[in-house]
Parts: sequence; C-alpha cells; structure tokens
Amino acid sequence: MRKLILQMQVSADGFVGSYGTVNWQLWGWGDNNFWDDELKRDFNAHFERIGTILLSRKMLNEGYLRHWENAANRYPTEPFYAFAKRITEMSKMVPTNKPTEPAWERTTLVSGDLHEVVGALKSQRGRDIGVFGGAGFAAALIEHGLVDEFQFYVNPAVLGDGVRIFAASGFRKLKLLEAKAYSSGMVVSRYTSSPERANLRGRDRTR
Repeated sequence: MRKLILQMQVSADGFVGSYGTVNWQLWGWGDNNFWDDELKRDFNAHFERIGTILLSRKMLNEGYLRHWENAANRYPTEPFYAFAKRITEMSKMVPTNKPTEPAWERTTLVSGDLHEVVGALKSQRGRDIGVFGGAGFAAALIEHGLVDEFQFYVNPAVLGDGVRIFAASGFRKLKLLEAKAYSSGMVVSRYTSSPERANLRGRDRTR
C-alpha cells in the first residue's frame, strides 16, 4: 500500500499561515528563494519518492499546477527545479464534488467520500502520494486518519497567531522519523502517525 505524505511549511510555533500579510517563509514559491543548497537537494530527493499528487480543488483553481509548469519551462537546466518537472509529469488527483474543468494534463477529478477516494488511491501499486493543498484540505485528511507521514518544513519565524491544521483533530502521538537542520535556518521534521490516539475532551487535564 502506498503512503500518503503531507508536506507543509510551518512556523516555529506551529502555524501554517498567518492572518496578515507578513512574509514569514524562507521561500514563498516566488523568485526570492533563501533555501540553502543542501535543503534544495533534499527537497528534490523527497520528490523521487512521489508518484502521484493529491491536490485540493482550491489549489488547482488558484493555478498551482500552471505555476510549476512555468517554473519548469523557465529553469530547464537548473538542478533545483527538477521537482517542478516532476510535478508536470506526474499524475494528479483532485477530490471534488463540485463541477470543475480539469485545467492541466494528467489531472483527474474524483468525486465521492474523501476517505473512500483516498483509500482507493493508496491501495494502488506504485510510488507514494504527495499532498498539496491548504490548511482546510490538510485538516480534513488528518481528521479522516489518511495521512501516513507528515513532513514539516519549520521556518525560523514565530507568528504568535494564525492558521493550524491540527486544531480540531484531538490529541495524537507522532513518531519521529527524522529531523534535520539546515544552514538557512530551516528544520525539516518527518513524523509518522502513531496508532495510539485519544481525544483530550473529557480527560482530566489537571494531572
């Protein structure tokens, strides 16, 4: 069975986004990239594990795929942008129950229950599945227990407030697979979901 891998940039205090316009990410997917060379190499190595992308409808409509197609065309000889070419070539699955026209090649829209759709995708043979979407999409996958591996790109920034992906999912334990610090200030932490999970509601929190 294939793994579902959720990769997200987060702040040092656990937020995936801010309510303001503060620029807190070392790389916000634009031209100003402050990642170091080692981090760039490891990021591409991660994509070698991925054979399919699970994408939110919102991300599709906002031009995520077109953005990376353009990047692959703009930087055809730069080693770092090998991942952009991989995104272009890989199959993409978009769970949605709303009418949406596929905007890219190798992109399939799938309707139905999220748990069933993703479960069927994971049961197929092949490389692992990478997840790209906003906080709401990530939170829904977490709540359904569909994420097998979390990859957090922890930026050296504290937001104090913002958007979380675990807010409604209750208490859970994660098993650390790897943690690596980079010269740019980024720390990449990989976790797998622990089978032990309990909701904190109703428990004695005074202990």
